[in-house]
Amino acid sequence: METFRVMKDDLAYGFKVMGFFDDNISLKNVLPNYLGMTNEIETYALDAGIDEIYYTLPGTQDEKLVRLLSFSEKNMIRFYIVPEFYRNVKKSLVMEVMESIPLLSVRKEPLQAAYNRLLKRAFDIVFSSIVLLTVFPIIYIIVGTIIKITSRGSIIFKQKRTGLYGSEFECYKFRTMHVNDQADTKQAEKDDPRTTRVGNFLRRTNLDEFPQFFNVLLGNMSVVGPRPHMLKHTELYSKIIDKYMIRHLAKPGVTGWAQVTGYRGETKNLEQMEGRVKRDVWYIENWTFFLDLKIIVVTVLNMFRGEKNAY
Repeated sequence: METFRVMKDDLAYGFKVMGFFDDNISLKNVLPNYLGMTNEIETYALDAGIDEIYYTLPGTQDEKLVRLLSFSEKNMIRFYIVPEFYRNVKKSLVMEVMESIPLLSVRKEPLQAAYNRLLKRAFDIVFSSIVLLTVFPIIYIIVGTIIKITSRGSIIFKQKRTGLYGSEFECYKFRTMHVNDQADTKQAEKDDPRTTRVGNFLRRTNLDEFPQFFNVLLGNMSVVGPRPHMLKHTELYSKIIDKYMIRHLAKPGVTGWAQVTGYRGETKNLEQMEGRVKRDVWYIENWTFFLDLKIIVVTVLNMFRGEKNAY
């Protein structure tokens, strides 16, 4: 009840408390807006589009804690524990305070701070505008002409990808493959027969990604962030990799930490995708403005060196 009072009385937090769940039926007439038993939380949260869950149940109900924590992470819902006392939980927890109430978050997210989000967005707008007004027109004329001469189809390839909070958006790229029916389901492979000769060069040098600066300017991507995956891959890997959906708590990027640390291109096995996800989550938890600048510099250097995993 103390948690509810703070959320309700202090408008600065901006909370809209939907209600409470508890298995103790005797509390039905005590708790404001009682919504049901705890086994109904998952269905309600998905139907109502819940953003955050605050767990206040006693420590003897750890099975429910683990279940709701796992559910929240798979569905991009931020999960907070309001502890009765300090105890060990098998997670790397971050202590936050709301007035005098301690909250345990399962991870630190620097981009939750409004200043950091504003700084990152301002940089995205400035950087993408400079690219689109200077080098992009030249690249588009040269690359576009070669694509049209060497293969049938459009210059720009559009594909639905998974973005922030699992939303879908159209991601732009220079077309690097012959028109085919597997574009939305099959990942590019080494010596892929679908890839055109100019497409191999564009992929090795990252030039195929340049149209994504339009995505950055539109706001559905950032210059730096976890790379956006095909919808088919999101559907598949979200079921078999525990923290996969956490990577969508940040905007996808034109380049990212996983890409500059060796996890670019085809993922031939589950371990490679897990390695990419691990680096994406690390980026979300350790973001700084200077880390973004470092990733951009390494990406530019890799463009000139070429990357063996880019195909």
